[in-house]
Amino acid sequence: MWMIFLVSNPLTLRLFWKITIMKQLISILLLFIASSAIAQTEPTGLKVGDKAPMFIGTDQNGQQFSLQEALKKGNVVLMFYRGQWCPYCNKQMSQMNDSLSSITDKGARVIAVSPEVQDNVKKTIEKTKASFPVISDVKMQIMKDYKVNFSVPQATQDRYKNFGIDFSIANGENGANLPVPATYVIGTDGTIKYVFFNPDYRKRASVKEIAAYL
Repeated sequence: MWMIFLVSNPLTLRLFWKITIMKQLISILLLFIASSAIAQTEPTGLKVGDKAPMFIGTDQNGQQFSLQEALKKGNVVLMFYRGQWCPYCNKQMSQMNDSLSSITDKGARVIAVSPEVQDNVKKTIEKTKASFPVISDVKMQIMKDYKVNFSVPQATQDRYKNFGIDFSIANGENGANLPVPATYVIGTDGTIKYVFFNPDYRKRASVKEIAAYL
């Protein structure tokens, strides 16, 4: 009956199609806006050839680390890791420490950065035996500067909590913010020479590959 009424009333039919088309356009527009918002929040990382942002931080021993000062002595390998609760991070940190001489023999040094609080940085050291500086990026400034940070969705947070991982405890004021576990090799001129950036946290740069760019 409704369609018969529309057919018999051309003005009403035109209005019906205008409303239908308008709804479709609005849906497409909202989808575009949502997609743009998501794209803007996704970490992209820095690229080879970019200038590395300088930073100063305090390591696990209370010593101050200055990237600018470190680069005066040689290349720097900058690693971002998620936390002591991540087995992939612990494996990478352990492998780096076990093969550290392949880095230091080339006059370079390693620095790791994490959003976790200092107490958890110490747990990372205990688990991995890491002998290189590890910085707690309390304000997330380093992660932001290197474009590796992202916010963990609530649903994912809930799943992690089921495994006993609470980001508000692990990261303190950083909350549910993590880095893509990226690795950068920074040359003495402050230019990025190598980048490993993969949102799949199971994928990591090998020490052999990193050393090849020193």
